[in-house]
Amino acid sequence: MPEVPENLKGRDLLSLHDLSPEELTAILNLADELKEMQKKGEPHPYLQGKTLGMIFQKSSTRTRVSFEVAMYQLGGYALFLSAGDLQLGRGETIADTGRVLSRYLDGIMIRTYAQADVEELARHAAVPVINGLTDLTHPCQILADLQTIREHKGRLTGLKLAYVGDGNNVCHSLLFGCAKTGMHISVASPEGYGPQQRVVELARQDAAATGSRVETGVDPVRAVSNADVVVTDVWASMGQEAEQAERVKIFTPYQVNANLVRHARPGFIFLHCLPAHRGEEVTAEIIDGPRSVVWDEAENRLHAQKAVLTLLL
Repeated sequence: MPEVPENLKGRDLLSLHDLSPEELTAILNLADELKEMQKKGEPHPYLQGKTLGMIFQKSSTRTRVSFEVAMYQLGGYALFLSAGDLQLGRGETIADTGRVLSRYLDGIMIRTYAQADVEELARHAAVPVINGLTDLTHPCQILADLQTIREHKGRLTGLKLAYVGDGNNVCHSLLFGCAKTGMHISVASPEGYGPQQRVVELARQDAAATGSRVETGVDPVRAVSNADVVVTDVWASMGQEAEQAERVKIFTPYQVNANLVRHARPGFIFLHCLPAHRGEEVTAEIIDGPRSVVWDEAENRLHAQKAVLTLLL
């Protein structure tokens, strides 16, 4: 097994803000090693006999498949637990669910709405809890993003990432991920739709240690100017479907299209966590074009999460 830091064993992954820059880099390094081993066909059953419970209160394609395959390739087993399968849906507390599942499982991954629910689960579970997505953060996605950027650019420190769109969970975790790795980040969102100020403040604290610049504003051209990486996400996240029509009107000037990306560096890469709505937040010309690395990014969910599982469980 590759050399890995023992200080992550038994820890939770609730937010990238909780990791030190060294710990985050260790996850990315292991993700690269595990990816290379898989490509060479080298077995790596580091979690033989271990079991991961996966609680889904929000539907998923990439999170479910990547975590299930990750556990299988690591020699372990993953249990899919939908909200309807658990007593949570009938009023059992999150605390009690954490206490009970800890008696059966070696780790819990949860994909839900409130960050507070994930934090409460972690407080009462005796096994590592991994945040598979909340309304506030999406740490596993951004680990895959960082792995992808590093693969294509050879480094993270000193690059500029532009995020254009809704100041949502992806945006929040990008703020933390960039700040922790010394990447500069510039966010452009419509007035009233930017990232939470508390998250921006915490990211700026992280950035002070790495020399990263954290900028937020409303001008997409300014954000994208000289960017090495351009990222966007859907305009209406899960749970915001009723706002879709109104959001389309507000966010149309923030579409990532050929006109906008001409302000980025010539060798920029484009990322999107998927699912994508072509013709809304991004044009088909960009997401299906030569600068897009979204399929590498989607694949790297598997490798980054294998690293997280190996280190924590």
